[in-house]
Amino acid sequence: METSELKTEIGNLAARIENIESGFDLPAKIDIKAQIEAEMAKPDFWDNQEKAQGVVASLSAVKSLIDPVEEVCVGAGDLSELFELAEDEGDLELLQSLEKDWEKLVKSCDKIEVTGMLSGPDDMKSCFFSIHAGAGGTESCDWANMLLRMYTRYFDDNKFKHEELDITPGEEVGIRSITLKVSGAFAFGKLSCETGVHRLVRISPFDSQSRRHTSFAAIDVIPEHDETAIDVKDEDMRMDFYRASGAGGQHVNKTSSAVRITHLPTGIVVQCQNDRSQHKNKAQALKMLAARLYMLEQQKRDAEIAKLYSNKGEIAWGNQIRSYVLQPYQMVKDHRTDEQTGNVDAVLNGDIEKFIESFLKHRSKK
Repeated sequence: METSELKTEIGNLAARIENIESGFDLPAKIDIKAQIEAEMAKPDFWDNQEKAQGVVASLSAVKSLIDPVEEVCVGAGDLSELFELAEDEGDLELLQSLEKDWEKLVKSCDKIEVTGMLSGPDDMKSCFFSIHAGAGGTESCDWANMLLRMYTRYFDDNKFKHEELDITPGEEVGIRSITLKVSGAFAFGKLSCETGVHRLVRISPFDSQSRRHTSFAAIDVIPEHDETAIDVKDEDMRMDFYRASGAGGQHVNKTSSAVRITHLPTGIVVQCQNDRSQHKNKAQALKMLAARLYMLEQQKRDAEIAKLYSNKGEIAWGNQIRSYVLQPYQMVKDHRTDEQTGNVDAVLNGDIEKFIESFLKHRSKK
């Protein structure tokens, strides 16, 4: 890049960062951070461990907004000063180095602008993430298990904590369904982009004639909410206790530690079996129920969220948001945005950020 061109691009970058600062309302977020830190400094802050952990998560989410913006502001200031110095002295080596610094700052701004699209009231929250196999028995259960592997790798790569709450194994292989709690900054905001039906086309490893099969699985994502935020009457719930079917040791399988709660007015069913303690499983199931009821109320009030969830539809042909084709060619394509890649292996190993970012940009234009 010519020196004059780099000078122009550095000026454009400074203007872009100024717009980011304005759009993010950085002073307001710094005030929120100060308020949270003041609350955490109180002597009785850790008396309620669960509430305290929620506050800590809120601080982490706010810092994840503030820190990158402050870093690019400082970086752009340093870049401008060093460019003037290098230009005055004709230091070509330094100018080449500054071009690389400029490229890094541009990429950082790209990420910040994507984060800025996560402005919904629940986007910063943790979430409950479920995978459900579609029709097709062995094929769809194996596909659901492949998706579980893909997403857990994505969670690990993006520093999202995940905890298995409930699982129903497939009859022969894979899983029929699974629910995870995913914690981290913007967990719901990002993962809600994955809500919908996912389609796999491949030569089946379970078909002795090596025919091509199409399988479906659905992703469902709801934000976590405190159960006290929704008033659920005891008479509106039916609780069933049963033996856990998943991992957890002999003790789990010998006791009725798993909990299933049915909300009678709506028919919503939630269940949890990840802990040996029936009490802890019940508490987690109540949280899941509160989250689903809260989302139901949001859907009634918010047409945008209702539309998002209506995209899931039946777990079958014609309703998919994304296709993963392994044979006769290799391609992953998002049907909402037309984002696609031929590197199927990378996607199935958790490299899905490009699809999430593409959908966020697509949604923000509507």
